[in-house]
Amino acid sequence: MLTARENMNVVAAFENVGTYRGAAVMCGVDPKTVKRKVDAHRRSALTDQRQPVMRPVRNTEIARRVVSEKIAETKGKMTAKRLLPIARAAGYAGSARNFRRLVAEVRKAFRVEQGRHQRRPAIWVPGATVVIDWGTIAGTDLHVFCAVLAWARIRFIRFARDEKAVTTFAFLAECFEHVGGVPASVLADRMGCLKAGTVANVVIPTAEYVRFATHYRFRPDFCHAADPESKGIVENLVGYAKTDFVIPGTDDLGVINTAAARWCDEVNGRVHSETGATLDG
Repeated sequence: MLTARENMNVVAAFENVGTYRGAAVMCGVDPKTVKRKVDAHRRSALTDQRQPVMRPVRNTEIARRVVSEKIAETKGKMTAKRLLPIARAAGYAGSARNFRRLVAEVRKAFRVEQGRHQRRPAIWVPGATVVIDWGTIAGTDLHVFCAVLAWARIRFIRFARDEKAVTTFAFLAECFEHVGGVPASVLADRMGCLKAGTVANVVIPTAEYVRFATHYRFRPDFCHAADPESKGIVENLVGYAKTDFVIPGTDDLGVINTAAARWCDEVNGRVHSETGATLDG
């Protein structure tokens, strides 16, 4: 919306150059705005208040109430495909595409209200956090343990036959040796081998994990529920290990983990293109 002075400047510019486009260039507005202001000036109706635009009611509004009720009733789980017949019965006659947009809008508002998807921002500090996760290699009995020293991006992967706590602890200890120290905290998702329970949406670590953390003097930390983005830095590494890492054609874990160690040394020893330093240096 233009001020009264800006309105008069637009009119004056039009009177000087005689074209809507030229006045628009001079005043930094759209030519249609110039035309509207000039016409209003000629009618002695030029003000600094723009007339409100009357927008048509969307055809999805007739179904908004029933969609909101069903989304709340199912805790945001009901899909647009299952909701559409109910909306049709309630009088909705629009397209399925518009209806999907309505459902997405209502579901997003529901999640914000419930606070389920309030993200925990990933803010890394040098030496502060190692982020860990497990993955499963499709078509095999192999599981891959991945860890990333968040600030430095030092990566660590190892393979195992299970995801038990004792295996996780052994790989964590080896990871600390690999990165050259113990971080202030270890961030994990709510993996069962480390979680004793949940109270008020706060994860309680197992006694074994607490003893392990006390021995190495780091703080166990866990992601919020339904918030994988907070540890996306290791999710990417897990995805690479599951799909692109070349696993030797053998069942010998020693050989596989030797190859994994070589890969870690290779990627962590590369010279950064901008800093000219290596990750592990």
